[in-house]
Amino acid sequence: MSSIKVIIVEDSRLARNELKELIKKHPELDVVAEAENVDTAYELITQLQPQLIFLDINMPEKDGFALLEMLDDVPAVVFTTAFDEYAIKSFEYNALDYLLKPINQKRFSDAVEKVKEKIATQEVAAVQYLNENSQIFIKDGEKCWLVKISDIHLFEIVGNYTRVYFKDCKPLIYKSLNQVEERLPHNLFFRANRQQIVSLQYIKSVDNWFNGKLKATMLSGEEVEISRRQSALFKEMLSL
Repeated sequence: MSSIKVIIVEDSRLARNELKELIKKHPELDVVAEAENVDTAYELITQLQPQLIFLDINMPEKDGFALLEMLDDVPAVVFTTAFDEYAIKSFEYNALDYLLKPINQKRFSDAVEKVKEKIATQEVAAVQYLNENSQIFIKDGEKCWLVKISDIHLFEIVGNYTRVYFKDCKPLIYKSLNQVEERLPHNLFFRANRQQIVSLQYIKSVDNWFNGKLKATMLSGEEVEISRRQSALFKEMLSL
């Protein structure tokens, strides 16, 4: 399993620091942000899409339950609170665990194991392999597309996003290139290098390049360098 993106939602700086000390014992947890109120947490969760939030219940203005009601897509939730009276209500919100402060390391580790099991199960269930007739829904800002896989000619890393090239469109999706690659039909797409995946049916020509590499020219005009390692695989695959 890759690292688990975590956001801590807690109004107390001391409590946030105590949580981070507990998290240090679990290198698989990657704290990508902290929030001290619900509105900030909502913005960060929507933007960063964590897999797990450690969520305090009693916070100024809005409580932790209000945050969960605001979210369309709720990640795994572990409540952290000094009060035990919310325990039953927390499980109505499908919380994975309910940790009472002060939190000891053993109890925290048990909660982390529950999270890892849930995420692993979700990842297995989420992998749906595509074929040339599959369509995918893409939303970038206010624009939406329903795109046939066979119409896509290039995927390319742009920071934490992947740019999808089809026709005259180049929207961004919030997925890594590795996540994209694992769902693509391998008979139609090829990982040219660490940054790009090309559609084999949209390659116009392939030329020898420097240091044992190849350069593919796409029908759309883009030139894609195939890394030396991938060039050997490309030649073997196409019997060049």
